[in-house]
Amino acid sequence: MTVLTQKFIDVPEQSRPRERLNEYGAKALANHELLAILLRTGTRNLNVLQLSMNVLSEFDDLFSLRHVSVEELMRIQGIGKAKAIELIAAIELGGRVARASQIKEGTVTSSSYIGNLLQEELGGLHQEHVMAIYLNTKNEIIKKETVFKGSLNSSVAHPREIFRGAVKYAAARIIIAHNHPSGNPDPSEADISFTERMTKAGEMIGIDLLDHIIVGENSYISLKECGLI
Repeated sequence: MTVLTQKFIDVPEQSRPRERLNEYGAKALANHELLAILLRTGTRNLNVLQLSMNVLSEFDDLFSLRHVSVEELMRIQGIGKAKAIELIAAIELGGRVARASQIKEGTVTSSSYIGNLLQEELGGLHQEHVMAIYLNTKNEIIKKETVFKGSLNSSVAHPREIFRGAVKYAAARIIIAHNHPSGNPDPSEADISFTERMTKAGEMIGIDLLDHIIVGENSYISLKECGLI
């Protein structure tokens, strides 16, 4: 299939693939637009959008591209060796991403399980670290990350920052934890207030706060076990 020649510069900026992906996200783009981003440039006679449509017209469907070779791609006018290799790499990477599974870091079965785990990570630190542990519906840990460094009194310690990660990782539940560099894990008024804010925020968006663990030098306290959650 051959399409009529049109200079890419004549394509309105808001209709160009890169701009559309940036504005609307990758799912909003058609197959030829995604391919055009990978190809980057067209030829003297075809702009990159037209070239991408020509490439796709050579195959029955996207499934046919899974096993395409460099040589097969190079038979298409406008596709040289460099472009063919880049496309093969993108196809392989896409396949690997599709087959990948989310790495689990254990299953939370109790407050003592997560408390002992966090004791090893946070105990003895000289600066306060706030950590979020994101869980799926089976209470498997799907992500564990430090979200703040500094006191919970700081204005940056806001529930939205923690729940942004929960939404990003599609978490069903979360546990928050932080250490007390003083070594004493007893909760402060700021700790309790922050926990209440986190609980209310979680209720609003449907992501439960399971616990807030405070880690001292040689011990920890679970606010859930204390009846504060």
